[in-house]
Amino acid sequence: MLLSVACARIEPPPGGPPDTAPPQLIATRPDSLARLPGFKGDVEFQFDEVISEGTSASQGAGTGDLERLVIFSPAVRLPKVSWGRTRIAVHPDEGWKDHRVYRVELLPGAVDLRRNRSTRGTVLTFTTGGPQPATTLSGTVVDWSTGRPVPNALVEAILMPDSLPYRTLTDSSGRITFGPLPAGSYVVRGVIDENRNRRPDGREAYDSVLLAPGRTAAGELWAFVHDTTPIRIRTIAVADSTSATIELSQQLDPRQRLAPGQATVRLLPDSSAIPVTSLLPKPLDDSLHRPAARSPAAGDTAGADTTRAGRARADTTQAGRARADTARADTARAKRPGLVEVQEPSPDVAGVARPELKPLTSRPPLTDRLVLRVARPWTPGAKYEIEVKTLRNVTGIGGDANGALSVPKAAALDSTRLRPDTLGRRLPKKKP
Repeated sequence: MLLSVACARIEPPPGGPPDTAPPQLIATRPDSLARLPGFKGDVEFQFDEVISEGTSASQGAGTGDLERLVIFSPAVRLPKVSWGRTRIAVHPDEGWKDHRVYRVELLPGAVDLRRNRSTRGTVLTFTTGGPQPATTLSGTVVDWSTGRPVPNALVEAILMPDSLPYRTLTDSSGRITFGPLPAGSYVVRGVIDENRNRRPDGREAYDSVLLAPGRTAAGELWAFVHDTTPIRIRTIAVADSTSATIELSQQLDPRQRLAPGQATVRLLPDSSAIPVTSLLPKPLDDSLHRPAARSPAAGDTAGADTTRAGRARADTTQAGRARADTARADTARAKRPGLVEVQEPSPDVAGVARPELKPLTSRPPLTDRLVLRVARPWTPGAKYEIEVKTLRNVTGIGGDANGALSVPKAAALDSTRLRPDTLGRRLPKKKP
């Protein structure tokens, strides 16, 4: 007689409701804002159920699933992060130092065995000696290339003169409220952390500001790539009968005022000069030469405004109810023991949809394109040599840039249906 042998599996009772509740943080060790001279243990985050170690185990390289949830400050090296069923334990790789304020941030994203993901995080701050921290920094990180605030941007507050780096991430609106930290002077740096390694890298956009002792508002940090080489011309393409678009290798310094005399255009092969009438960044050129849009009829405008106003009122009502529901939920969570300095959900970590943030207008936009306009139409099939002098990038590095423009033949120009220039001049038709 054949007997079948099967391994025992622990499963929930049949017919029971599925578990959709995310893991909840119920305790932390040590207590937040504690003063612990000679502390030698681990920082621990205790959950109400078993959490997943993740598909990528912690190896001290910052690539493990649990390692990505922890931001440890101050530290030069990555901390050791370990899993203990219902606990996450954190220990500095270089060991604990006396008379130092430590800040351990647990981001949203802890997952239980049924793949339910937590949407709340917490911060644990304590000192191994010295005065209690009481400084809170604030600011906003902005991507200067788009003008929009950056959610989940890396923020470093470097305490001077010891260069101790405290780190955190911006919230879903690109802002930080960062503290409590030790009193002193700080260099605050906002970094667009493209590879998510929680460290600033050479080609990542950033901006920084020095805060003197007692100053806590960093303001807007407009992050951009800090290039130390001059700008080069990548491509030049015909835009219409008397203009061309110049694509640059870097973004221009928006404070630079360009003049037509900075550009030289020569028709090859005889190198005869072509007068330049305008040299402007593309956004400014578009605003000056873009045709005005047709205004809608008065009756249509009134109807549209009324409809939009009604939708806005409905949206406001729904938003108010949503805010009230969120406030009640936050109040209930705040009553739970062990949850201190609760952070809002992180869109990238917790899977929450990222809101569309409006561009800020306190600084001019960046661009890597110029529009060059000449006094007479381009010659079909001709080649031009173009030089632009003293172009500055955003870092302030200046230099001359050279490029070539190849104008399509008349048949190719007709096939592209290029628009005439703003003065109404068109390319001369080829005689039959």
